Amino acid sequence: MAFDGVTIAGIVSELQDKLVGNRVYKIAQPEKDELLLTIKGSCGQVRMLMSADASLPLLYLTDKNKTSPMTAPNFCMLLRKHLQNARIVAVTQPGLERIVRFELEHLNELGDLCRKYLIIELMGKHSNIIFCDDKNMIIDSIKHISGMVSSVREVLPGREYFIPKTQDKAELSECTPDELASVLVAKNMALFKAVYSGFTGISPCIAHELCYRANIDSDKSTAELTPDELERMKQVLLELNADIQNGRFFPNVVYENRQPVEYAATRLSSYAPDCVRTFDTISELLEYYYAEKNTITRIRQRSVDLRKIVQTALERNVKKYDLQVKQLEDTQKREKYRVYGELLNAYGYGVEPGAKSMEALNYYDNQMITIPLDPMLSAGENAKKYFDKYQKLKRTYEALTTLTKETREEIEHLSSISTSLDIALKEEDLVQIKEELIESGYIRRKGSAKRERITSKPFHYMSSDGYHIYVGKNNYQNEDLTFRIATGNDWWFHAKGIPGSHVVVKSNGDELPDRVFEEAGRLAAHYSQARGQEKVEIDYTQKKNVKKPNGSKPGFVVYYTNYSLVIDSDIDGLQQIED
Repeated sequence: MAFDGVTIAGIVSELQDKLVGNRVYKIAQPEKDELLLTIKGSCGQVRMLMSADASLPLLYLTDKNKTSPMTAPNFCMLLRKHLQNARIVAVTQPGLERIVRFELEHLNELGDLCRKYLIIELMGKHSNIIFCDDKNMIIDSIKHISGMVSSVREVLPGREYFIPKTQDKAELSECTPDELASVLVAKNMALFKAVYSGFTGISPCIAHELCYRANIDSDKSTAELTPDELERMKQVLLELNADIQNGRFFPNVVYENRQPVEYAATRLSSYAPDCVRTFDTISELLEYYYAEKNTITRIRQRSVDLRKIVQTALERNVKKYDLQVKQLEDTQKREKYRVYGELLNAYGYGVEPGAKSMEALNYYDNQMITIPLDPMLSAGENAKKYFDKYQKLKRTYEALTTLTKETREEIEHLSSISTSLDIALKEEDLVQIKEELIESGYIRRKGSAKRERITSKPFHYMSSDGYHIYVGKNNYQNEDLTFRIATGNDWWFHAKGIPGSHVVVKSNGDELPDRVFEEAGRLAAHYSQARGQEKVEIDYTQKKNVKKPNGSKPGFVVYYTNYSLVIDSDIDGLQQIED
């Protein structure tokens, strides 16, 4: 995942097709490091987002507008003064640098035709948007970089603009086949590292892909490459360059566990086709990808407080449980004390005063036993002492048996809530989890605050054979699915012995094909604590066999008749329905 030079080449190709010859209609600065340009012309009206944010620099076309501040920042006002109604003459990228240069023509106050340049540098924390005149002098920039911040280059009004050469990398488009080979073998390192460290604009993701296309292990040392392997590597580099020069791009996003993890402007053939989603343009890809990532990030941020509450309570209950189990183990000697007391009552008449022990036949197992005695007490008093110890430990055992069961159930309940937080994909999914924590006493409802409206619904899938499958996102939904939505002959699935979602297949009274059981089992494995594992044991039974014990926690059920299957947790290829 990288906004690399190849991706930028794809964006530039798209911008050349859509923007050249059109005019800048509006200029806005919605965020401190962001511009939104509205452009009109033969393309109709389009918007271009330019972001120099250090953590997420971006450039793409969008149809979405953004709210701007009431008072425009100085940089925005300057651009409006010079570029309002300016015509875009050219959009270029120097080599495969992460830089895009917009050449614009406009009329000055005297009506003379002038040329300006708007340059966006998409270089992580060094990203910037720079406005220059026709002599390449900086008029202003969205970020001012003084000599105290960078010893390589100052980005300030009045300074000359240039691209700093901080890395000694070759330009793919300028290399002959022999020069390509020289770059690859220049340093003794893993082949994929030699590719992305040797050529401008190529990310590690693309480097791995090129090694895959050449059918060479990406970790193989460049010193060990055979002449044939080196030739194949040169060929895939030349093909990549030809695709870039001819504008042949293939915007695609790779998914793992139904979440976007990688994207590129060239085909990622090293991934299985069913894990890849394609797009018509790079702009669509970038807008979609970062919207998805932003949603996931936002959900994780929103759930931080809930996770902390659950984790703290879970750790506290685990410590409590360990202590209770240890105390419960200590009560196991209570029967020994009862036997001591009975034997002392039976044979204690022969014990001499001041004796420290007594040998007696244990009539329960016909074995001789030595009973420790307190020499200051009589045999009867020693017997009473042992009976008192027995009674105390018996009461402790009975109390701890109940407490330990309650603590174990609370741990299971909290673990299930933690799994629900991992499953949550939208903010409304968190509302129901928070409500469960409030009703369980882990969060106090503020003052007269009303219960929040629940809009979250279970996941809905369609099996390959046309059967509806529902997956609960949290304990409340699990309970609703099992006891309100499912009917007696519907099938119910759950990961064995671990927290996870209830999965219900609506059977419609039919005998289900084996494939439906496999797909429902995968869903139960995926939406459980075992997500990502290759072998997960799943219990399944008809809904009529699933019962809820009185007074049990939300989502807690028991069943005594079931089947089992072992399956992986990969659900790629299963059709999800948006209700």
